[in-house]
Parts: sequence; C-alpha cells; structure tokens
Amino acid sequence: MRARGPGRVRIVGGAKRGTLLKVPPGGVTRPTGEMVREAVFDALGPVAGLRVLDLFAGTGAMGLEALSRGARDCVFVEEDRGVCTVLRANIAALEYEAQCRVMNAGYLQAVRTFAQRRSGFDLLFLDPPYRMLSEVEAMVTPLLPSLLSNDGVAVVEGDRAMEATLGGDPVFDRAYGDTRVVMVRMRRTTS
Repeated sequence: MRARGPGRVRIVGGAKRGTLLKVPPGGVTRPTGEMVREAVFDALGPVAGLRVLDLFAGTGAMGLEALSRGARDCVFVEEDRGVCTVLRANIAALEYEAQCRVMNAGYLQAVRTFAQRRSGFDLLFLDPPYRMLSEVEAMVTPLLPSLLSNDGVAVVEGDRAMEATLGGDPVFDRAYGDTRVVMVRMRRTTS
C-alpha cells in the first residue's frame, strides 16, 4: 500500500496512525514502505517502553513508527543535514520532541559513541544504502554487545540478496519485492 500524495509516507500503527511524514525531495532517502513497516512491527510485537536507535534514519519512519506504538524514546542518526531538517519537522509534526534526539553525524561515529557509553538500546533499526550494507555490518557487529541491551533486537533492511546476521540469533527473515528484512536478537551469556 502506498502513501497518499507525492513525497510522503504514513505512520501505519499506534497513536499517530495515518499521520503523513514529509520526505526530502530528489530521492535522497528511501523510506521503508508501509507494507514492510507493518510486517516488521507485527513480527516485533509490543514495543512499549523500548529504547530505540534508528541509524541511517532518513525521514525517521521506523523510529517514529516505534514511538507511535509506545516506544519510550528514540535516537535518530542521519548524516545529511538537509534530511535532518525534514526529520526534525516530522518529529515536531508528531509532537515527539521530548522523546527524540537527532544526531547529525555519520553512523560509525554514533555507534562508537553509544557503544562506549554502553547505551543499552532495546531496538536498533539499520537501513543503510544497500551498497554499504557489508561495510556497515562489518563495522557495527563488533559493537553490538555494548550498543544493545541483553535480548535487544537489530532490524536490518537491505536488498533481496543480503545475508546479514550481525552475529546474533536470527528471529525473522523475509523478502518483500526487492527488499529483505532480517531481525536478530543479541543474547549475552552470563558467566
């Protein structure tokens, strides 16, 4: 199902269901489609109270969807300044400013900072440009134990041929047209 109106996507569930989000002009971003977002959140189940990190945030559709469904807070990481402006407008339109932080930074700088702080996010959305997925996976995987909480979930979006595992236990793997979504749960053993 496509959003109504050019250059927009909708929140598909939760308190802000049906709210339109702005999309930067010129194809700078590739927002996750509504059908895929709905399938992801159906597979995740309840997200109420979770702390979320949305890397390569773009319009913020994934993190804002989580907030609409009751997530506690979300940090959005986006490198492009112009896209950050649109992202901040989307956050303001949904009145989620108090629950959000936008970092205008590269993904690697952000994940290193959060890993050093042992930030303990419960949910990570990772949707890099498809051509970068292997590089991003190689850089992020070693940091995940310090980045995510015990039993935290990473949701990776890529092209249909991707084989992302991030070193976790796969809990979901589906293709939707040219897009594939893989979810992995990060479990730390206690010793």
